[in-house]
Amino acid sequence: MGYTLDQLRGLVAVAEELHFGRAAARLRMTQPPLSRQIQKLEAAVGVQLLHRDNRRVALTPAGEAFLVEARRILAIAEAAPDLAQRIHSGSRGVVRLGFTAASTFGTLGRILNLLEQRLPEVRIELYEMVTREQIAALAGEDLDLGLARPPFDAELFASRLLHREALLLALPVEHRLTEWERPVSAEDLAEEPLIFHSQQKARYFYDLMVSLVPLAQERVVHSVSQVLTMLWLVSAGRGIAFVPASAALLRIPGVAFVPLATHIPEPVELHLLWSRQSQNPALARVLMALEEITPKTPSVPSAE
Repeated sequence: MGYTLDQLRGLVAVAEELHFGRAAARLRMTQPPLSRQIQKLEAAVGVQLLHRDNRRVALTPAGEAFLVEARRILAIAEAAPDLAQRIHSGSRGVVRLGFTAASTFGTLGRILNLLEQRLPEVRIELYEMVTREQIAALAGEDLDLGLARPPFDAELFASRLLHREALLLALPVEHRLTEWERPVSAEDLAEEPLIFHSQQKARYFYDLMVSLVPLAQERVVHSVSQVLTMLWLVSAGRGIAFVPASAALLRIPGVAFVPLATHIPEPVELHLLWSRQSQNPALARVLMALEEITPKTPSVPSAE
């Protein structure tokens, strides 16, 4: 670019005043320096931008077109310092948020609504990933923040408990266990076909179930990674499944939920997770805005 912002401001002033004297006064300068600015601008652009004589000043067709771009360039230049300051402070920017499919059952929407209210100029980009994928993306700086399951490497990642909930047993609505008045235990399920979490793709839930509800693995008829898939398999009569309480919010037809006896009342945890090395200033603002979200057990709809 061979022209300056002062030259563009001079052109805009002359174009709006159609008079060099008034334009110079508006810019708090004398007329000769303004005339030289316009001449240098025309030389840099390579075309005549103004018709001028002793009686009048007018834009040429090229000048009319250039004026539009001159105003746009000046607007960008004037806004740039404020934009840079807002990005530096974190009040504007982008935060890339990873989430597990199960975290969408109430928690993700609550987070997005709060951030839209508190930080409207921060754009949140969403990426659905299982926890191990989120950890790799956070370490590789492809994500800024995750909604993930423990455990985490405390040297690499900082985390905050966001949500804690119970485990429920999902089973067909006509199943005998729906009529029981006490939580179901492992002994009650000895002959039941099980729909289990994948040991490879849903390791957190797999390990949690193995530790909380010891069951014979030969009873497992399906292993899947997503809670929604488990519920549809239950609906089809393929077996029973262990799901977080928030899954009941999905209201899959033909599926009922009953309490499960576990020695930890609310064993399922969801954490905010971020890299300790993050340089994104908007992340700090997002974390501050989310401080008021504390672990909360969802209300569980009835099975009907």
